[in-house]
Amino acid sequence: MTTTLRPTEPLQRAADGARSRHYQVCVNSRPVGALHLGTTAAFGDAVARILDLRIEEPDRGRGRGTVAALAAEEVARGWGSRQIEVAVPAGAEAALRLVETLGYVPRSRGMEKRLGRTPPALPAGSVARPMTEAEFEEWLAHQSEDYARVWMERGVPEQEAYAKSRHDHETLLPRGMATDGTRISVLEHEGTRVGTLWVALQEENAFVFDVEVEEAHRGHGHGRTLMLLAEAQAIAAGKDVLGLNVFAGNTPAERLYESLGYRTTRYSLYKSLL
Repeated sequence: MTTTLRPTEPLQRAADGARSRHYQVCVNSRPVGALHLGTTAAFGDAVARILDLRIEEPDRGRGRGTVAALAAEEVARGWGSRQIEVAVPAGAEAALRLVETLGYVPRSRGMEKRLGRTPPALPAGSVARPMTEAEFEEWLAHQSEDYARVWMERGVPEQEAYAKSRHDHETLLPRGMATDGTRISVLEHEGTRVGTLWVALQEENAFVFDVEVEEAHRGHGHGRTLMLLAEAQAIAAGKDVLGLNVFAGNTPAERLYESLGYRTTRYSLYKSLL
């Protein structure tokens, strides 16, 4: 039996340049599932993304998903993509085993925590304040460079990594610190600046986009304090859930979030197509 992809629509191009196309997964022309493949504005055609892959129950366990994913890689190569990525929900063990068998490696995972009603207090000696405009310019330059470097360390070419950094910061901070729902804070401990925090208060929840302890002050619990600050800001804004993304290999951060009660909601994995 032959498993193939059959397009169900013309190739779509969004206003931002991202590609998208839906396919049927077929066995000898018989539909057995569906696949949605696309790209993003941040990476352009350099990185493709499997947005959805489903095989109908009666045809599962027969390698249909494996062949469909491999066929998606060939389509992505035709688009000029050098990488392909996929997000797998936590608990979808079969899907996670499938992509790992195909050579995908972890890039990051999403985590979240349900919040209580009482904002946590910061440890004695620790005080938070809003970042100043002068500090913001320096912080943004550093944060943008560091963000691009993290992507390069995980296989994204330099040009695309810097393009993603520019795209994400322009999208998330169109008005700088005045962007609606944005909280960018400085943590001081006994009068000394020790770290920074960027929280976005979204419609239904809050999200930590960046938390950083300055190098000279790491190992003293300030990362935990910054996360307590994030929870306090989210609760004060009436949010029930605080989410974040942590890159694979950042073991200290992963352990911190787990100790604070965050649970994994999804895994992001990628594979080189070269």
